[in-house]
Amino acid sequence: MSGVWVFKNGVFRLVENPQGGEVTPGCTGRRSALLHLPSGEIVTSYSSLEQILMALGWERYYGGNPEFLQFHRESSIDLISLPWDFSRFNSINMYDIVMKNPSIFKVQDA
Repeated sequence: MSGVWVFKNGVFRLVENPQGGEVTPGCTGRRSALLHLPSGEIVTSYSSLEQILMALGWERYYGGNPEFLQFHRESSIDLISLPWDFSRFNSINMYDIVMKNPSIFKVQDA
């Protein structure tokens, strides 16, 4: 399920394709990118993301759903679940990584 959630007249609804006809106020259609702050590099693949996460103490988790690439930290209960296909990596996944790694990552417009 992809799209943009819109709040209008006290009701939330999902607009599946905000660029395909219906104009959504506040939606610019820009893509987001995950920025690794220490290096200033934008994450462009799971291999680069995995190297960064491993350096931060994250480990691959192989016990979950095979449709997801998952990482966990031994010192916490946090789990990062990402779609196996990098083309489906979206801003929700990026913000999940940012919340679990504050001051290391930032989400920005691409």
